[in-house]
Amino acid sequence: MTPELITTLGDELYHAMTTHSVVEPLTTRHPDITIENAYHIQQRMLSRRLQAGERVVGKKIGVTSAAVMNMLGVYQPDFGYLLDGMIYNEGQSIAANTLIQPKAEGEIAFLLKKDLMGPGISNADVLAATECVMPCFEIVDSRIRDWKIKIQDTVADNASCGVFVLGDCAVDPRRIDLSTCGMVMEKNGDIIATGAGAAALGSPVNAVAWLANTLGRLGIGLKAGEIILSGALAAMAPAKAGDNFRMSIGGLGSCSVKFA
Repeated sequence: MTPELITTLGDELYHAMTTHSVVEPLTTRHPDITIENAYHIQQRMLSRRLQAGERVVGKKIGVTSAAVMNMLGVYQPDFGYLLDGMIYNEGQSIAANTLIQPKAEGEIAFLLKKDLMGPGISNADVLAATECVMPCFEIVDSRIRDWKIKIQDTVADNASCGVFVLGDCAVDPRRIDLSTCGMVMEKNGDIIATGAGAAALGSPVNAVAWLANTLGRLGIGLKAGEIILSGALAAMAPAKAGDNFRMSIGGLGSCSVKFA
């Protein structure tokens, strides 16, 4: 894939995001696209957002749970970048028309107090570098029509990042078993999903260690002060105007979001 085509596809995804439109899957138009190509396209899309004035505030790990893998037909984790324009406050309304085809995921977010630079990062290193963990909604969104994605499509599309909402409870990760803590997610008052920390690669801590080591091999570190979203604990749920979501995680507290 030529540098010119990578630039063109990154610009296309950026335009789709800013105009709330969709594009046809990259993998159907360019069957030879590799995951490495896709990350270069992601970097072009990211650079357009940074040029427009946004700044990186963290990173996300995607496709960590079996439920999401099976739903999307994608069977390996990926990562993307979180930007300050993605942040919503607990309970704040999200205008549904600012997104394209959003879905809500319940996750555990990590706030780092120390840098993590892989490879060689262990779970103990992750816990030592973490200031606190919080319940979190990630509202994933795809610029790819009808979510018809393969791993290359979602990688290129910044791991299908949309926006995210952090809960207002912050807990020391050393005081809770992040593998066994249970999550309950409700939509409009009905329970729609349950899960546990183990859904994210066996533990959200495993997921963050995977990210630090994967990025470290690319010469990229996780920075103190960054927010790391560790992956969905259950299947994602479609969201539209008028929907209200709430999720609670044992020992961590709750998080809520509504769509206007």
